Amino acid sequence: MTPKSGVLVYFFTPLMVLSMATFDGLAAAPAAAEAEADHAHHHAPAEPGYRRSLHDIAVPHITLTRDDGTPVAFPAELADGKPVVLNFIYTTCTAVCPMLSHIFAGFQEKLGDEAKQLRMMSVSIDPEHDTPARLAAYAQRYQAGPQWRHYGGTVEASMQLQKAFGAYYGDKMNHRPVVFMRAAPGQPWVRLDGFATADDLVREYRRLLQPPA
Repeated sequence: MTPKSGVLVYFFTPLMVLSMATFDGLAAAPAAAEAEADHAHHHAPAEPGYRRSLHDIAVPHITLTRDDGTPVAFPAELADGKPVVLNFIYTTCTAVCPMLSHIFAGFQEKLGDEAKQLRMMSVSIDPEHDTPARLAAYAQRYQAGPQWRHYGGTVEASMQLQKAFGAYYGDKMNHRPVVFMRAAPGQPWVRLDGFATADDLVREYRRLLQPPA
């Protein structure tokens, strides 16, 4: 089921302060040229700005595998009443995913203890390769706290989830930067298309928690 778009759409153009040199292993990777060739069709426009929209999303009843090896019913992971911030990644990605994960790490750091009150979720779009051990190592690379978990599982389950969120683009090389936020069960999801910075995510998160005017 595809998301139903809300009527309010905003466009932001904050100055993006990201340097690819901060991403471990990218600047000095000996296989950089080969990786670039492998990602010839991997859309990674490092441009400032993002687009905000609201969506009602029917989360599918699927089982994923958490980075600690535990199988979990995905809807149950969302049912504890905590705010959720979610993205899609895969561990061998060398363009979009390191940026998204670096931004999530910055978001986590800027929130400090406040991060304990939410649930951060990164779901693999390459679950055949991304075993729990690989996801755990990836999470450690970005110093993910206990509130930020990474999920794998079956290809079918991952595809169902991507399609439900309107984030399925076929080949993994074609995936795009997008972050989803939800204040609580039953609330609409905020979709942020583009490279929102860590500061942007903090602002959007706090806006999400504000009571309706």
